[in-house]
Parts: sequence; C-alpha cells; structure tokens
Amino acid sequence: MRFQGRDAARGRRMRKDLGRTAGAGVALALVLFLMPALLVRQGEFSQELLPQGTLPLHRTPSSVSTASQDRGRVVRLSRSDGTVEELTMEEYLWGVVAAEMPASFEEEALKAQACAARTYTVTLQEASSPRHPDAQICDDSGCCQAYLDRAEAEARWGANAELYSGKIQRAVEETDGLGVLYNGAPIQAVFFSSSSGATEDAAAVWGNSLPYLVSVDSPEGDEVPNYHTTVTLTADQVRELVLAAYPESDLSGDPSGWFSDLTLTASGRVAQVKVGGVALSGGAVRNLFGLRSACFQVEYGESGFTFSVTGYGHGVGMSQYGANAMAQAGSTWQEIIAHYYTGVTLQLGE
Repeated sequence: MRFQGRDAARGRRMRKDLGRTAGAGVALALVLFLMPALLVRQGEFSQELLPQGTLPLHRTPSSVSTASQDRGRVVRLSRSDGTVEELTMEEYLWGVVAAEMPASFEEEALKAQACAARTYTVTLQEASSPRHPDAQICDDSGCCQAYLDRAEAEARWGANAELYSGKIQRAVEETDGLGVLYNGAPIQAVFFSSSSGATEDAAAVWGNSLPYLVSVDSPEGDEVPNYHTTVTLTADQVRELVLAAYPESDLSGDPSGWFSDLTLTASGRVAQVKVGGVALSGGAVRNLFGLRSACFQVEYGESGFTFSVTGYGHGVGMSQYGANAMAQAGSTWQEIIAHYYTGVTLQLGE
C-alpha cells in the first residue's frame, strides 16, 4: 500500500502567483481588540526553533471590543521556574515570535506570525487555567505558547543576534495591536510548520468546520529543512504500538495486509486508514507512530514498515514556511493572512 501526498513542485510553481492574488478581492480584517475566553492549546516547542503551531480547536469566540495598543496592555506570564512576570504585550509577543518562527525568515512572514500570535494571546488572557492560576499565560507550549526571553534568544542567535532581534521588533511594532477577525469576531489563528502543497480543512483534522480554515494552496517545497522524512518500524514494533492503543485490532495475519482501505482528504493527506481492521484517522496514525504530518505513504518490506512523510504539523491555517515563500515572492503580511485565513476582513480599531 502506498500513499503519495501533493506534489511539492506544485507549491514551487505558485510562488510567482501568490504575491499578486491576495489583495483586491479578499477582505482582510485586522483590529485592535480584546477577545473573550477561549480554551485552546498551543503546539510543542522545538529546541531547534523550527516553526511549530498546533492549536486544536474547541470553539470560536463571538464578540470583540477595542483595546489599547501593545505597550499599554499587560501580560502575566508564568515561567517554567515557577515565577510570574508582568510584561507588556509588545515584550511578550517578541518572545513568542522568537520562539515560534525562525528569525531568518522574511520580515513580512514574521509580521504575519506576530499578528496570528497576538490573536491567540488575547484569547488566553481572558481564559483561566488551573495549571497557572496566578497568571494569564504560561511558557509551556503544551498549555499556552512557546516563549523565549531576549537573553536566551540572542544567545542562540550568536553573531546574528542584533539583526534577528531588530527584525522581530519591527514585526511586532508594525502590526501593533492588530488581530484577525471573521464576520466581526476574532478567529482561531492556527498555524503550523509546512504543508505538502496545500493546507487542510479544519473539519478534516478536528471536526470543526470553520469558513476561514479551509484548504488553500501553499507554495513551500523541497527547500524546507526535513521536508521529506521517513520512519521505519519493525512489524513487532507496529504490533506493540497498535495493540497498546487499539487492543481490538487484528494483527494476526501477514503484516503486508495490516494497513488497508486508505482514503485521502481533498488536500492529499490521509483521511482514514484501517489498521488491523480498525479505522483510524490520518492524525491518529501520525500520533501513534510519531510522524511529522498526516501526509504520508507506508510500505512493507524486509525491514518492516516504512512511512515516508511530507511536511510538518497538522496542516490547518497558516503554513509558516508557506508564509515565508509568499513573502519571498513579494506578498505583504496582510496578503499572507488573507491567503491562509479565507474571507477575513480588515478593520482598524479605535
């Protein structure tokens, strides 16, 4: 059994076109705002500072009000050492962008990331979590958002510290106070690392159908680090993992028949596959075997099962490497936001 994801060359061909498409016909909404409570989770943080972004959907907020700009808004941040810091929104977003997206990216991509991160941050400010009762947000990416303070980030950047620090500062300042709305309500500004040529519809991943989180083409390709990866597992390893999670699976026969009836989503990711007769989503298979995305093919041979994977992340919302490719092609950060979040509108707050 084989699965082949979207051809990465398709994404490369798009670079010439995306910078021209997002402007006129797409309403882009960016406002100074505060959002009501929203319980969502941020994705894991990579020590290599590769972009991440996994924000499983729970619900969509329904109202918005204006607020002051970033320097006038305080963020209470719980750190991993148990201390609580009070930062301005500007200071906090600098650390989030530094943690979530490589500072070597184009400035327009960094601005899009800053806007998406701000949209998410204000939802957390209005929510509460027993994991950090004395703070609005924590620096645990499994709960809230990844965060790096300046000293740590600049130490990692070494000789590029001044350059990268300035780029992120400009990205935050030039999107000051702006977040993304759909029909007057703030959106779930989810993001991820890299696609296989197209993003995924939210409904295909989390079951929530949202009009601004639908599949769109994305222009990244083989230039992305670790864009194509493989995971090889013996039949015994697959059996152990599957039966531990799904004891009803029947893995008694020839291993070449363990995976069957594979179906794909519109974007080319695995929608569902039967494993030992048990129907699993592509996301479940990804999690079970530690794959970087649900865009994979699987083959059985002498060494066992080999999963060939393209891209990284859940695939919904803004592709960070796709955003960078768009910026390299001349797109503005507003055009990047408009491309990945369909039908959002532009409005400046008071």
